[in-house]
Amino acid sequence: MSPRGVATPDVRERLFAAAERVVERDGPGALTSRSVTTEAGCAKGLLHAHFAGFDEFVAELCLDRFARTAERARALEGLAGRGTVTGNLDAVVLALFASDGPAVSGLVMSRPAASARVREALESGAPGFAAIEAAIAGYLAAERDLARVPAGLDPATAALALVGTAHHLLMTSWPGAPDPRPAVRRVVAALVAP
Repeated sequence: MSPRGVATPDVRERLFAAAERVVERDGPGALTSRSVTTEAGCAKGLLHAHFAGFDEFVAELCLDRFARTAERARALEGLAGRGTVTGNLDAVVLALFASDGPAVSGLVMSRPAASARVREALESGAPGFAAIEAAIAGYLAAERDLARVPAGLDPATAALALVGTAHHLLMTSWPGAPDPRPAVRRVVAALVAP
């Protein structure tokens, strides 16, 4: 436990990682500011010292994970011509399902204030599904130019199909539901098969 008045390094990530562990272990219903700070091993008031409230914390957790996946997607274009197309796409699209993504997304959707905060941030340009979609489309266009995907592939449509599938699976998954990753892998394979 961090003593009062002592700086806690990397507070946001520490709290976010703790929240993900709580959700993964105990389900989204167990996520409270107290469960997060207890899991993080820090003072109870630390979360509220860095976030305006629990809804803001939940929204920021979701936005942070979207931003990480969007960053990973932007790196795709540099992978054109390397590795396998399906492997490269799997790594990005499946990142949405890492760290208990479906449970965090469901948690955001169940908290109107958090959902509104995420929507406002996305409308203001925060990276989300649109950024991931654009990066995937750019990557697929580069792979098409290298003849590693079918010449007739429409990168924008394929990217929309991949991100739309991921979004659907994130929004319709629940704890204990079948693992959505095999379905994503099948869609990736179907879209880029020669």
